[in-house]
Amino acid sequence: METIWQGIFNGLVMGWIYVLVALGLTIVFSIMGIVQFAHGEIYMLGAYCTYWIAVVLGLNVFIALLLSALIMGFVGIILERLLFRRFRGQIEGSIIVAIGLILLLQTIAAIGFGTQDKWIPTTIAGALNIWNIKIPWERALSVITGIILVLALFLFIRKTKMGQAMVATSQDIEAATLQGIDVNRVSRVSMAIGCALAAIAGSLMGAVFGVQPVMGSYAMEKGIAVIILGGLGSIWGAVIGGLLLGLIDGLVPLGANTTVASIIGFSLIVLILIVKPQGFLGHE
Repeated sequence: METIWQGIFNGLVMGWIYVLVALGLTIVFSIMGIVQFAHGEIYMLGAYCTYWIAVVLGLNVFIALLLSALIMGFVGIILERLLFRRFRGQIEGSIIVAIGLILLLQTIAAIGFGTQDKWIPTTIAGALNIWNIKIPWERALSVITGIILVLALFLFIRKTKMGQAMVATSQDIEAATLQGIDVNRVSRVSMAIGCALAAIAGSLMGAVFGVQPVMGSYAMEKGIAVIILGGLGSIWGAVIGGLLLGLIDGLVPLGANTTVASIIGFSLIVLILIVKPQGFLGHE
């Protein structure tokens, strides 16, 4: 039972990280109508940014995490303005741009940081001991951070003028424009939020499993899977999908291996596409 509970908690750690990646993807797609396939590379660069600030500059890891989110949010604004704005609503064009961006960012990371794994320092040393289950603090903080950010994003969208503008733009961009909403500003904010969430997710994952130039590919794969399961545009759908995939990845390897976990996860996705193509909480 101790092993099972350990697997459940490991699954929750990965699940909340998947949720943060998926939320960034779904925000950008819902508002800009583009598939940001380079989102995984933003996730990777965010992790490297945290590593560089914490290890090379020697700043506190929490400060490094915050600065990484701010820096990658600013990078998102630049990418939206220079690359993606002109392809808003154009799936094919945005995919081509994103693929080129993937190759560019992976090459920059490999040249700048090397191909050897890097490790983000532990945020808090030691481990929690609950029912004889040892839970490292950095993993517990991943869960806590994920919960706080999801709730903050939900309140931002529901309670702020910008959040409501994002909702209106995602529903009908032309009607939002006629209502006086600055769609370009909304796009900038959505890209900044998406990239900041990806940076935090990458940093949390990097603290547990290390940072590599190709780590973004796995994150992107999981992010798309979460969106399919939970439903495009749904915050709580992303939470359900992310935690479900996380628990599969945390529990199945206890009796099999990670390959079997991936097979089960993607079999579930195929089943959802057949039975409920819009996902658990998606709309028709």
